[in-house]
Amino acid sequence: MTVLIDDTFAEAFPMKATRLLITAHNLTWARHAAVAATGFATSVIACGCEAGIERELSADETPDGRPGLAVLLFAMSGKELAKQVERRVGQCVLTCPTTAVFAGLREGEPIALGKNLRFFGDGWQQSKVIGGVRYWRVPVMDGEFVAQETTPVVKGVGGGNLLFLARDTDAALAAAEAAVTAMRRLPDVVLPFPGGVVRSGSKVGSRYPALMASTNDAFCPTLRGLARRSELDERIGCVMEIVIDGLSEAAVAAAMRVGIEAGVALGTAGGLLRISAGNYGGKLGPFHFHLHRLTP
Repeated sequence: MTVLIDDTFAEAFPMKATRLLITAHNLTWARHAAVAATGFATSVIACGCEAGIERELSADETPDGRPGLAVLLFAMSGKELAKQVERRVGQCVLTCPTTAVFAGLREGEPIALGKNLRFFGDGWQQSKVIGGVRYWRVPVMDGEFVAQETTPVVKGVGGGNLLFLARDTDAALAAAEAAVTAMRRLPDVVLPFPGGVVRSGSKVGSRYPALMASTNDAFCPTLRGLARRSELDERIGCVMEIVIDGLSEAAVAAAMRVGIEAGVALGTAGGLLRISAGNYGGKLGPFHFHLHRLTP
């Protein structure tokens, strides 16, 4: 018996995005800064932005020849993204020992990176232009904090998703974890939720007017037989979701494809019974990732 792939699509929406390169004396401190800077960034519903660590960078991949990490940040507007970048870099990267921060994209609409953070130097900050790019050197207690003046913003895609419907919690987690591992090998995408997985999948709207989103009752096992339209039969005991944000529609599609493949490889013997996705009848966004088109 093979895993059933639902004939449905994941509905995603346009976002604004940027990539930052965070470097440090060693990878440990770069990771401390990256983890802090991308914290509380699971959903724009309440966090202001969605963000995550894209990948590790070797010393020969960074502007200052030190190890680092690439992070991606997404918001619903360039204005909100600029605010989130400045706050997160100022509070989580500037403060972290030995770090520096650079733009990870070559083209796009520039927003401030070190441009405003330089004022922390209280007049002692200095700028240097290298290859037509301005960098700021801000004196701090371990030496200096170096930050590129701006970072480009580009169009991105938020909310690509997969739902793993499994026999029980162990099986659902195993399938989701396998998919996360496969997706994180790809460039240009992040999975913003803790561990890459979300158990509180949501639908658009609520019976409470003040809420823009609420629990996806159709996929809640405890509401089987109670919800007006449950998607679950008696075999399904647990559902886990993966949400993908990417720098392009193609990047999100590629991540979803390898995620599906990872789940199918686990198979029904591992307890995974179906793979589905969240579509909201066109209410959420213009990007539709049809599962059957992503499977061989």
